[in-house]
Amino acid sequence: MIEFINVTKTYDKNNVDALNDINLFIDKGEFVFLVGRSGAGKSTFIKLLQRELSPTKGTVKIRNHDISQLSKKEIPYLRRKIGVVFQDFRLLENKNVFENVAYAMEIIGRPESKIRKKVPLALEMVGLADKADRYPNELSGGEQQRVAIARAIINNPSILICDEPTGNLDPETSREIMELLEEINRHGTTVVVVTHDATMVNRLQKRLVVLDGGRLVSDSMKGTYDNVLS
Repeated sequence: MIEFINVTKTYDKNNVDALNDINLFIDKGEFVFLVGRSGAGKSTFIKLLQRELSPTKGTVKIRNHDISQLSKKEIPYLRRKIGVVFQDFRLLENKNVFENVAYAMEIIGRPESKIRKKVPLALEMVGLADKADRYPNELSGGEQQRVAIARAIINNPSILICDEPTGNLDPETSREIMELLEEINRHGTTVVVVTHDATMVNRLQKRLVVLDGGRLVSDSMKGTYDNVLS
């Protein structure tokens, strides 16, 4: 599903390797935590997956296709297969919940009939069926993150990337969001979660990939956060 082969990414402005010789394979349907200190290379990893960046050396593959070889016209089609959830939600404040989720379908030209059918189903899945007409400023942080998740999965992506999805949430809401991500994963979506949330990593004990100084220093099944960055 996702494969990094000898991937190095060097930023020209300072000649620093954000990622250095990364080799990693994530299979279809896996749930993976990606952790590391600030500057470890996590953001670069995500940008390479979305083809916001191309590797300086090596190959990034999704579904056995080298995505660095995609033309500019092909990149949007790649991104349709990848849902992204951010720490700061990135909802459109002038649109209500239904409209925020529907927007992800509208921008790729889905017909109105399909939008009216699919958006309520997505909102029901994330537990917000009764909040479709609310605006972001009327929602709690956890509810806003649920809207962001519904928007990320509305086009049935094969990969869901979550960048610090519980970073602004209290422990109980964080637990609920992680349970939702587990449910999405059980339906077959490959889930990659970038996080500093040690409690969630230790509780769920999924595959744990650790970056440090741009290098992959640990990759363990049922990993825990304890001591990995000590």
